Amino acid sequence: MHSDQQASHLSGSAIPGPDTGRPADGFVRVRGARENNLRNVDVDVPRDAIVAFTGVSGSGKSSLAFGTIYAEAQRRYFESVAPYARRLIQQGHNPKVEMITGLPPAVALQQRRGTPSSRSTVGTVTTLSNSLRMLFSRAGSYPDGASQLDSDAFSPNTAAGACPECHGLGIAHTVTESSLVPDTSLSVRDGAIAAWPGAWQGKNLRDILTHLGYDVDTPWRKLPKKDRDWILFTEEQPVVEVTPQRDRVAKPYKGRFWSARSYVLHTLADSKSTTMRDRVLRFMETGPCAVCGGSGLTPAALAVTFAGRTIAELNAVPMSELAGIIRPTTELTEAGTASRKQSSGESNEVAVAITRDLLQRVTVLLDLGLGYLALGRSTPTLSPGEMQRLRIATQLRSGLFGVIYVLDEPSAGLHPADAEPLLAVLDQLKSSGNSVFVVEHNMDIVRRADWLVDVGPRAGEGGGEVLYSGPVAGLAEVAESVTRPFLFPDGSGPAGGSGKSAGNGKAAGSQTADDGGGAHGRGAARERREAAGWLELRDITRHNLRDLDADFPLGVLTAVTGVSGSGKSTLVSQVLAEVVGARLHPEADAAAKATEESVAGEFQDGEFQDAGSAAPLSVGPVSGLDQLDRLVKVDQKPIGRTPRSNLATYTGLFDAVRKEFSATDEARARGFGAGRFSFNVAGGRCETCQGEGFVAVELLFLPGSYGPCPECHGSRYNPETLEVTYRGKNVAEVLGMTVNAAAEFLAEVPAAARSLQTLREVGLGYLRLGQPATELSGGEAQRIKLATELQRAQRGHSLYLLDEPTTGLHPADVELLMAQLHRLVDAGNTVIVVEHEMDVVAAADWVIDLGPAGGDAGGQIIAVGTPAVVARSKRSRTAPYLAAVLGV
Repeated sequence: MHSDQQASHLSGSAIPGPDTGRPADGFVRVRGARENNLRNVDVDVPRDAIVAFTGVSGSGKSSLAFGTIYAEAQRRYFESVAPYARRLIQQGHNPKVEMITGLPPAVALQQRRGTPSSRSTVGTVTTLSNSLRMLFSRAGSYPDGASQLDSDAFSPNTAAGACPECHGLGIAHTVTESSLVPDTSLSVRDGAIAAWPGAWQGKNLRDILTHLGYDVDTPWRKLPKKDRDWILFTEEQPVVEVTPQRDRVAKPYKGRFWSARSYVLHTLADSKSTTMRDRVLRFMETGPCAVCGGSGLTPAALAVTFAGRTIAELNAVPMSELAGIIRPTTELTEAGTASRKQSSGESNEVAVAITRDLLQRVTVLLDLGLGYLALGRSTPTLSPGEMQRLRIATQLRSGLFGVIYVLDEPSAGLHPADAEPLLAVLDQLKSSGNSVFVVEHNMDIVRRADWLVDVGPRAGEGGGEVLYSGPVAGLAEVAESVTRPFLFPDGSGPAGGSGKSAGNGKAAGSQTADDGGGAHGRGAARERREAAGWLELRDITRHNLRDLDADFPLGVLTAVTGVSGSGKSTLVSQVLAEVVGARLHPEADAAAKATEESVAGEFQDGEFQDAGSAAPLSVGPVSGLDQLDRLVKVDQKPIGRTPRSNLATYTGLFDAVRKEFSATDEARARGFGAGRFSFNVAGGRCETCQGEGFVAVELLFLPGSYGPCPECHGSRYNPETLEVTYRGKNVAEVLGMTVNAAAEFLAEVPAAARSLQTLREVGLGYLRLGQPATELSGGEAQRIKLATELQRAQRGHSLYLLDEPTTGLHPADVELLMAQLHRLVDAGNTVIVVEHEMDVVAAADWVIDLGPAGGDAGGQIIAVGTPAVVARSKRSRTAPYLAAVLGV
């Protein structure tokens, strides 16, 4: 490892021995780190500096930065907490490390890949909502005679503040006369009430109406309104004796009446049939709650104002406008004393104190370029880049001193233009007396670091070593580093280059000469493909897209670019996915098929749904859909949330493995079927650990720990199952193989061999077949999904949608990903990627650039064409960064 000499040079002293234990000379010193794939790592990292941890996906850099350094800092903090309090805090694990000296307290900002909630907003993530609610509670203007409300009364997420009609969601799901009765020319007997069931149940309800004296033969529109309202909306459920009018044997029976609304709501709540629920969903209408106007608040909360606006109105305005609204209050010089007897506290000392704090915190977000966001904006509608900056801004405002901030790819999801303010934030954290450790793939961020720790050389078992630790320029001398050629593309040093990989002679999909692709020695040129057709959407309206026209070329690779919040994900992952999904799966009961066809998308109510995509969608004429027969979405959501889910089970190759074991002579003799070799069901698994391979050890006042199961020693299976072998290996040993080793071992099992080959092609040969899903990075999860799709027989005419596929990937991994995307296009498919990485954009056949800014200032298509054409655009904020990569 190239570290000791550099560290000694900077610190002015030798590395202390293990017995000194003193936090001297400004370094965090790690000794004997063995977390995950780390190989007894020793490394010295400076404090009060920006330190970048680099390496290919799965190399062990996160295990070092988060799993070791941050985890140990967290463990030490918990040791200072009272034993009783420790039981109330979810504690982390004890890192596998011999010793760490010179370690200050640490704060982690990790990528969050959990399922987003529609109740989570910009205000709740940044805690600005707390201040705003307190402002209205203590300094708002109340109606005459109204009592002061607690701050909870201004939150739709509390029992005190939630609207009683929509329970704080702001959205009501209702039925209307028009939705229940689409054709008013029909009579009840002829089926006017479409929401009612068919066959005997529908006839029963009509017979009950006749018995109750209602006219079922007159056209619906001619019935009295009071009769129509009762039939559709009454809560009454009269039970009457009915004599069937059409049955051969007119035997009376007792019948219960259900109004059309009651039937729909009852079916949705109680029916076990997906088909029946999907059918009645068609008669529901979703829109803003009529009681709260979509705010989710009670009438009492909405009656309180500040600066002439309700809290719902302030939550809806951009933060740049919010700052202007509260600024006059912050400038008051003669503030009065607060009193509960005042009907308005807008000019008292409390109002001044709260608005000043609020303005300071909002200003941080404005400096990060997020002024276009509103506090009430739902977080599921935010891009990854926007979420990342919100979390960083929250920490920046905390004013901590002397801590280590450990950041997981702070540039993830950021356009190159958005990365500039981020660099300023990192510098500000450092200048405030803190250390900043970043796990990063963006070479522009890495170049600005003070120190670099490169982990590798490869991933998984081929990594886990610190190749270099020292000033950034020194990595140029480390030949075995995979990061080196991307950091220094011209081999000269840290100057120059752009993005994750500013060209290294290997980039997949290099540019043709007319695009300037040879400027950095990028290698062989790839001919630009011509569109085989066009998918045209007109008058698109959703979020910040307003009456937008968009044309997508078919049969090529298209990159959709633009600054964070410009509308890229809305256009591709939401609008395009829903329009194509609705065309391919028009019936609601096709949901099961669509989910099967999707690699990682949710398909509900007949269309793909992203969390938070429920905003109204309006689309005009659409053409070109007849040229597509399949839709596939690939994202970075985890392939499973428990250790029981792993690479082998997700890809389906474990089914083939279990079949091979069940077909052996030994298994047949014992009567073992394929299910015997599953660790998820009783029979073949170890019952002590329930097939998990490990057991949790609870230590009450100390952090809990996991250890191998004492019965099966981590194999997951009972001894009888392990006695069955295939080619000399039992099933646990096969699960312990890497993809590379298994590809050779299972070469004669076609179903498994095909899966393993595609996994190797996307660079996952280092993963173990049984590696739990919880240990996989987002980039690894995404490539597993892509490999699962690639192993299917390619039939062409499929549309692949990928939202920022390079997030979490090292530049070397990006090359592998791009090779597979080009392979999909060459097979006759269409690939559309939302992307910030300029090398990917440069390798595309077509580019659609949105902007010019984020939020309401975005939502427009600024430039379209080949990468070279877009790079010459004068209005595009993407153009200068793309031009730098193309050399034009």
